[in-house]
Amino acid sequence: MAYRKKLIEVALPLEAINKESAREKSIRHGHPSTLHLWWSRKPLATCRAVLFASLVDDPSSHPEEFPTEEEQAKERRRLFCIIEELVKWENSNNEKVLNMARQEILKSTGDNPPPVLDPFCGGGSIPLEAQRLGLEAYASDINPVAVLITKALIEIPPMFAGRPPVNPEANRLNVGAEWPGATGLARDIYYYGRWMRDEAERRIGHLYPKVTLPAEYGGGEATVIAWLFCRTIKCPNPACGCQMPLTSKFWLSTKKGKEAWIEPIIDQSKKEVNFKIHVGKGKPPEGTVNRRGAKCICCGTAVPFDYIRNEGKNGRLGVQLMAIVAEGRHGRIYISPYKEHEFITKMQELQDAPDTDLPEQALGFRVQLYGMTKHCDLFTPRQLTALITFSDLIEEVKELVYQHAIMAGYAADNKALDEGGTGARAYTEAVATYLALTVDRSADYWSSICSWHSGRETIRNTFARQAIPMTWDFVEANPFSNSTGNFFASVEWITKVVERVPACNIGKAIQRDATACVNGIAQPLISTDPPYYDNIGYADLSDFFYIWLRRSVGSIYPEIFSTLLVPKAQELVANPYRFDGDRDKARAFFETGLGQAFNRIREKANPDYPLTVYYAFKQSEGEEDENDDEVVASTGWETMLNGLIGAGFTICGTWPMHSEMNNRPVANGTNALASSIVLVCRPRSPEAGMITRREFTRLLRNELPVALKKLQQGNIAPVDLAQAAIGPGMAIFSRYEKVLEANGEPMPVRTALQIINQELDAYFAAQEGELDPDTRFCIAWFEQFGLKEADYGTADILARAKNTVVERLQEKGMLEAVKGKVRLLKREELVPEWSSGKKECVWLCTQYLVRLLNTAGETAAAKLAYQMGSERSEAAKSLAYRLYTISERNGWAEEALAYNTLVISWPAILDKVAEVAASPAKQLNLFG
Repeated sequence: MAYRKKLIEVALPLEAINKESAREKSIRHGHPSTLHLWWSRKPLATCRAVLFASLVDDPSSHPEEFPTEEEQAKERRRLFCIIEELVKWENSNNEKVLNMARQEILKSTGDNPPPVLDPFCGGGSIPLEAQRLGLEAYASDINPVAVLITKALIEIPPMFAGRPPVNPEANRLNVGAEWPGATGLARDIYYYGRWMRDEAERRIGHLYPKVTLPAEYGGGEATVIAWLFCRTIKCPNPACGCQMPLTSKFWLSTKKGKEAWIEPIIDQSKKEVNFKIHVGKGKPPEGTVNRRGAKCICCGTAVPFDYIRNEGKNGRLGVQLMAIVAEGRHGRIYISPYKEHEFITKMQELQDAPDTDLPEQALGFRVQLYGMTKHCDLFTPRQLTALITFSDLIEEVKELVYQHAIMAGYAADNKALDEGGTGARAYTEAVATYLALTVDRSADYWSSICSWHSGRETIRNTFARQAIPMTWDFVEANPFSNSTGNFFASVEWITKVVERVPACNIGKAIQRDATACVNGIAQPLISTDPPYYDNIGYADLSDFFYIWLRRSVGSIYPEIFSTLLVPKAQELVANPYRFDGDRDKARAFFETGLGQAFNRIREKANPDYPLTVYYAFKQSEGEEDENDDEVVASTGWETMLNGLIGAGFTICGTWPMHSEMNNRPVANGTNALASSIVLVCRPRSPEAGMITRREFTRLLRNELPVALKKLQQGNIAPVDLAQAAIGPGMAIFSRYEKVLEANGEPMPVRTALQIINQELDAYFAAQEGELDPDTRFCIAWFEQFGLKEADYGTADILARAKNTVVERLQEKGMLEAVKGKVRLLKREELVPEWSSGKKECVWLCTQYLVRLLNTAGETAAAKLAYQMGSERSEAAKSLAYRLYTISERNGWAEEALAYNTLVISWPAILDKVAEVAASPAKQLNLFG
């Protein structure tokens, strides 16, 4: 099939994209991620770069303009410079930079760019960035919460762009002012959000009393920021029977100079525990709950989780106030529990609370084991009162906005927002939508799953991870304070997002099942981030937000909030709980659904542009092949690739992007990458033939080393190399209709992945053959023993096999041989002085570079690299890839990090090498 190659199919400035994506993690004010929580949201920088590079032609597609490789490289560099500016956060609304990118897109698309579609839109990053680039943006998702978030980002702002606010305060103070973008809408969200806050305080403010400060804090009253509670159960020891506190910690603040902690005061005669606050350094007791169970603080009895769970299921899990946090002039003030505030624990359950059921079992849920079976069980009665009050106020605020909109000149028509209306009713519903998201955002900080972060002295939200775990010591925020967890802070966060959204071009988000049909847009460019196999149960988790959105804006969006809870049956996730624990059925459901979705995508996608698919799943499943050799594969990768290849796509590129947000909630140790892989796909040629396993292996051995060398030259991080190798490997596999095994059966994707990984190992092994004998010995020893000692005899045999001897290695200061034992020296044990004689040994070159980088920084490492010469220093960097792979497979995290850091720092080191070369006489002192 004839098509012009796009930039993303040839080259990308990965370092710049990844740097800005990582930097974006620390940006909060105005960032769309602060509109509403969504899990594993893609950074805007990554999405913007991927879309731009998918639309803009690679220079090699225009040989008439760029006939030589040199000219193509020069033009590619010019496009890279545009991307490098485009991905910066401060340029996200810089019209000069954006127009430069838009012009390139128009040039490559004949002034007729395609619309962009994301059929798994989630948090809306991809369609939002399409809109920013001047494109029509369309999005769909089966999840109503995702649809509403995306509507708020791409659909609603353009409808009211350039319109002034309707609230009387803004009209009085800003007569004749201009309101670019959605700034007028943002000002109204702020105004009516403040009205809601004030009205709610008038109605329920008495439930959040002030606290009288002790004399040492100057007396008087102070506003409470938060109340800290612990859960309690009756001690099972008959001789004790106290209401024992369950808490993970007694620390309130671990900040240096601001330490505060709780002392449990045990009254053995009454068998009860009270709490006293201490300020300053001290040694609080350890928490009463850990991973093994609980311990009664009164009698020391060990209490298993089974007992706690049984008590919870029988409604005997209590709560006790541990501490009060108040607003002080110079920071937090921690106060012992007040009797007057303990009424909170005795408030009655509300009749009007959400009565929906939590799933019996679901990914990331634990609370059901303790008797929490309904969504209302996740909140205290006071939290429910607040959420119900704020949710129901939205109906009242709609009446107020409508009156003001009519007075401001909006048409008094009855056309709804969801029908494309732009009159008074539609505008009222738009403001209400953002205020509903404000309540939803607050709910994340107003549940009994929230905890107190003693290091930051702030409330840790419900979804600190993509899970609803059991929280033993929880915190209840004051919605009416001016500090962490307050309602108006959510209003301000959302206002800042709306002020910054593009609010240009067409944007549309609808609820749709991607397995059944793709949004009916004519030949769109499709870029999407589909579900990650069994990593995140989006539907079950988002019920937490859905119940409040349905209450507050269900009448505005009757179609997407028509069900009692988020639709589960069609959700694409390999959740065995939905198949009576049957993992095979869960996998088959996911695989079939994903295949159907990719089939729909292939039918509708514009053939002039590649499909890009984000995937964040690490290959980490080991198994043995037919020769009993350990090979690596991944059900997640296999399923994704099966779906794409089965739908008739060929994979023509895989780009590792460091694209997950820093608050990415997948716990350490789970099967997820710190990077996403962006797969670049094209429809497979109808003329694609079949090849044998032997031919596939031969092609891999011919093409994969060239591709890997280019990746290494492009300075890809070692942590990403194995993932990136899938691209050129699967490009060969997927370009054919079938790869046939010796028995005539088609080769499965899993087998192809295993062969690609084996060839990656063979590539490193071939590189070893070019190294000096001493380095080859060190690699083999490191792979077998790491930095541990082993028998001298083993070392002697290995040394002879590598054409060296143990004594020479010891003389060179590479290892230690004592009392019949041999071990490699750690980097810190190497002699401090570098000498030019050492540069014959690549192992030592790598170790000295890593050590100097870690202890003295890039400049010192650059001085050493200059002394080594380009050939040896590049060989040292290449060896870091091999040593990273060995370390990662053996679980040596610190070693793996050291080698990965050397490679990712290499561009900066080379820049400094150039500086050293310009003035070598002045700069060669490595340790000065």
